[in-house]
Amino acid sequence: MINAVEIDERISKCQKILDVDPNSQIFAALAEAYRKKGELEKAFRVCQNGLRIHPSYGSAHVVMAKINLDRRLYDWAEIEARKASEIDGLTRTIELLLAEIYIYKGEFTQAVKLLKKLNEADPNNDQIKKLLDIAQKIPEEQTLVIEQAAPEPGDGTGQTDEVPVADEQATPQRLGVRDVVEQALKIGGVQGALLVNFEGLIVDSEWRLSMDSSLCSATLGDVSNLLSQDLVKSSFGDFYTVLIEAAKNTFYLVRVHNGLFLFVTDSKANLGTIRMKVENLLISYQ
Repeated sequence: MINAVEIDERISKCQKILDVDPNSQIFAALAEAYRKKGELEKAFRVCQNGLRIHPSYGSAHVVMAKINLDRRLYDWAEIEARKASEIDGLTRTIELLLAEIYIYKGEFTQAVKLLKKLNEADPNNDQIKKLLDIAQKIPEEQTLVIEQAAPEPGDGTGQTDEVPVADEQATPQRLGVRDVVEQALKIGGVQGALLVNFEGLIVDSEWRLSMDSSLCSATLGDVSNLLSQDLVKSSFGDFYTVLIEAAKNTFYLVRVHNGLFLFVTDSKANLGTIRMKVENLLISYQ
């Protein structure tokens, strides 16, 4: 359990050192203390300011990765963890952090592969065992839920319909816009879903938020237009998804062939799980 008094004392000591020497690498310890206290915005600002002065300080990138993980910004957490590995090498600490990030992102195959390697090297490490157990159980539980939710064969009369031979390898059901927005709101934490075409018009939506859906889609359409500009594309390439975290909501923007899907979640939602479910949903989108 985190001792709040000890954390406050550590913050005070680190801050005094940083006040005397703003170029001190103590900023990483200060940011980590703020993170453990749960003050993530302060932790982020301290770490960000410090990394501007010390961009090659690997331990600070590890701290920043943890901060972004706690903020549920999993892609950014992975980027910071990989920066740390480029500087200091792929240490066990970084590998464990990456494994945890993979789990939150729903990339369980990568997590299991990495954790099995770590477990072979350190079979008595309880943290590795716990993460490996989580990474293996979540996909199994998700598969079980899907199987239990699947309708039984037949029409409910007790008779089973015969399946023609030609349909033995029938293609998966394709989803339309209405199907996607309706099913998206069945995902825990999702409060709004819509498709806006490239002309900026909403094609269909399901919306439980107080904010105006038209204004919201127009604003994020501007973000899409900015990212589609030649100057930006030449630097970063084509974009497919955009994640914007605001004070109360998180906005997940996905580019498809005929427009942009927007999914809005509340601030406490597990973005890794939501992203995985949304991606699975869009696989079947026409």
